Amino acid sequence: MGKIIAVIGASGVGKTTLVSALCATAPFAVGLEQHAERPFQALMAADHRRYALANQVDYLLLRAEQERALRAASTTGLVDGGLDLDFHGFTRLFHARGYLNDAEFALCKRLYDNLRALLGPPDLFLYLTAPVAVIEARHAGRGRALEIATLDDLALLDDFVAEWMRLVTDTPVISIDTTAGDAFSAAHLDRLLARIEAIG
Repeated sequence: MGKIIAVIGASGVGKTTLVSALCATAPFAVGLEQHAERPFQALMAADHRRYALANQVDYLLLRAEQERALRAASTTGLVDGGLDLDFHGFTRLFHARGYLNDAEFALCKRLYDNLRALLGPPDLFLYLTAPVAVIEARHAGRGRALEIATLDDLALLDDFVAEWMRLVTDTPVISIDTTAGDAFSAAHLDRLLARIEAIG
């Protein structure tokens, strides 16, 4: 059974950059966010309230499907974001913004809780952090055609992720400060891979 490492943090903190850098140095299997490929992303961008529930159900199921596939692989899997971040970060954000009502949020929580219980936890979280001003600058400059989280959402999203991380006890966590420009340099990646290997 393959191991799963989930790379988590607010939008713009460098999750995709780190996944790409790690994949260039070691043979990882990957589960990506798939913004453009998902059926409700563009619809939600146009009408947050109408499509938030469908979007979150689709994403929670996608992430569970990715984990099942990665567990069946022979190599360690890297997840860009993942099931836990999609619930504890984005589902909570959309509830706070009023895109999901209380009953819809409760439905997403039931789905998340059941999927996580069936799948078991990831083997490791790589928790990326940076000051909100740095995250906002990166988010504004990355030029994605489709963004669900806006600049105004990033501080709240970062708070939700940090709150969740303080409660994690059943999965090892490696915190990575991505503030500096060399956070994804070869030297940093070598040290990170050594830490990952040490955790086993």
